Amino acid sequence: MENSQIIIGGSAGEGSKKAGLIIAKVFNAYGYRVFIHEDYHSLIRGGHNFSQISISDKKKIEAKKDKIDYLLALNEDSIEIHLDKLKEGGVLIYDSDLKSTKIEERNDVKKIEISSNEIINENNGDTLMKNTVIISVFFKTIGIDRETVMNIVAKEFSGGIEKNIEIVVSVFDRTESVIKFTKTGEDPLPLVTGNQAVALGAIRAGLEVYIAYPMTPSTGVLSFLSSVEGVKTVQPENELSVVNMAIGSAYSGRRTMVGTSGGGFALMTESISLSAISETPLVVVLSQRMGPASGVPTYQSQGDLLFALHSGHGDMDRLVVAPGDADEAYYLSGVALNLAWKYQLPAIILLDKELSENTYGLERKEEVCREDEVVGVNDNNYKRYDGEDISPLLHPGGEAVVKATSYEHTKDGIVTERPEDVKNMQDKRLKKAMKLKEEIEGLNPVKVYKEGKVAVVFWGSTKGAIVEATKDMDVKLIQPIFMQPFPDKKMKEALSNTEKTICVEMNRDGQLAKVMKSHGINTDEKILKYDSRPFTIEELKEKLQEKINF
Repeated sequence: MENSQIIIGGSAGEGSKKAGLIIAKVFNAYGYRVFIHEDYHSLIRGGHNFSQISISDKKKIEAKKDKIDYLLALNEDSIEIHLDKLKEGGVLIYDSDLKSTKIEERNDVKKIEISSNEIINENNGDTLMKNTVIISVFFKTIGIDRETVMNIVAKEFSGGIEKNIEIVVSVFDRTESVIKFTKTGEDPLPLVTGNQAVALGAIRAGLEVYIAYPMTPSTGVLSFLSSVEGVKTVQPENELSVVNMAIGSAYSGRRTMVGTSGGGFALMTESISLSAISETPLVVVLSQRMGPASGVPTYQSQGDLLFALHSGHGDMDRLVVAPGDADEAYYLSGVALNLAWKYQLPAIILLDKELSENTYGLERKEEVCREDEVVGVNDNNYKRYDGEDISPLLHPGGEAVVKATSYEHTKDGIVTERPEDVKNMQDKRLKKAMKLKEEIEGLNPVKVYKEGKVAVVFWGSTKGAIVEATKDMDVKLIQPIFMQPFPDKKMKEALSNTEKTICVEMNRDGQLAKVMKSHGINTDEKILKYDSRPFTIEELKEKLQEKINF
């Protein structure tokens, strides 16, 4: 079973997301590799939410397919919207209270109907436990052992545990197994969202303070870190307060990170310039969503690449990394924190909605740890902006006077408008940026996955669909993970033996292709998707075949 697809759907508040996570954790306990795509509207109640769980007994999987094998319906919308996706011979599990006429149209699928209210009432449960009923039917149908389900249900629910367990037992007693999923023999992996992976990587690199105003889809970083002992989390009143508090926190010596999305990041850009000229380390998690403005706030886009690369005003330098999955998010967040402190500049971790909120199996093939910054001598001879490139870093509290300013300054930190001083400090920061670029060249800034005469260039969470869609294609997959300083030398090396370049992005204007062109790298074809929904494997495969003329 290389790739099976399960959808569980319901309205907001019916627990489809929690049910999807339990399904994923049960398969993970059986040694399967799992991936969860989350889809939800910007509503507290109502609307239609669903989780699509992809499972494989062969290898890691990080993308969803169009067609599904199992549909678990908590409401009629789930049937109306998703039943056509169910493969011939697939399984529909639904509540007997649902009256959709589409059910009768699919005589080529197996239908399992159950009365959730009857089982809940028998066990004196709550109506919210309907999701437990439906997933229990699913698990018994596919031959999962009851103990595994009970153990995971007990861990996942903070309240009503006993009643949920009773419902699992009741459903298992009255449902028949149709097939049997067996354990793969592989060890389970930690299941994390991309947001959680970013948080874990930053912790490994010494994160001490996280400051954020909740903004979809970055809020999960704040939620996760708020429960981590040893990391101070703060939620101020707005994003202006967030970024300025963060600069103050970093100035005082605490490794600090902030998180936001496009609208909040727009408010932060003036302070990003402050970080650059004062050489105060700043790390920003920027998780993209569909814009402009509020746009489609709970859906997918890669439209902020150019915004991130040009954030702030004046000639200034920044680090921008763009992970493509949870493992890269874990590693690159730690790298970004270390490099921000080493080079004393703003660093941006560029995520997107899919990467932030989808769930992955975390392998941690690349580890990261805290690396110390260049520290000055704490005496009265200390000069904050001394040196030819990287200045020695100190924080207030010792014998040295530690200055920071938004004005141009001398090596002592004294405000200046003399042209020779202005040029000298601009040159100093430029040398620092060139040194950073040289270091990045040694960090595998461009990943190559396959070989072929046709190059497919991509970035961010499109990685999962591209890797799956091209597994039978003779193409070279190229993924830049550092966007600034841009690894133009490594990109040109990766493209040197190819005859055609196709750039795949989730934005309207081909923003990565524009960045490449600015470095003298041309793109022959583009595949651009900007309807706010991610690529599926089949969709991307078809579009690539058209461009490659297979």
